[in-house]
Amino acid sequence: MSYLILKMLHVASVVIFLGNITTGLFWANHAHKSREFKLIASTFDGIIRSDRRFTTPGVLGILITGLVAAAVAGLPLLSTGWIFWPIVLFSISGLVFAVWVAPLQRKILQLARSTDSTEAAWQRYMELYKRWELWGLVALITPVAAMVIMVLKPALPGL
Repeated sequence: MSYLILKMLHVASVVIFLGNITTGLFWANHAHKSREFKLIASTFDGIIRSDRRFTTPGVLGILITGLVAAAVAGLPLLSTGWIFWPIVLFSISGLVFAVWVAPLQRKILQLARSTDSTEAAWQRYMELYKRWELWGLVALITPVAAMVIMVLKPALPGL
């Protein structure tokens, strides 16, 4: 497969990946403002499903096409700074998602499905939501920074 085809598939995977994360944050914020647990539950159910259908395939596409494109172009992964640092940032994003974001999404969904609209339930939800929003932002900013580095290709040190 040619380098340009791999690069195109890599960029398409990044668009799918970042687009899904961004729209998830948007719709979660929209549901949050409603203060309706039924809408919040529906939204987080959709976010979890869209992660399976778009984020995970996006991650696989980014990894496979990126690694193969670098090999085809003869670019060393670890000593090429504009490749190495995005790998680090992408890995941080994945770690944050796996350790904090995904578990918080499931907790929010479970709470929103199983509770009534009491002030105590809302306070518990707010604790979860604020943590989800913070870690979700980290999980978004790190791959956006990786994308910027990949596009601009600054002279960064590798290993």
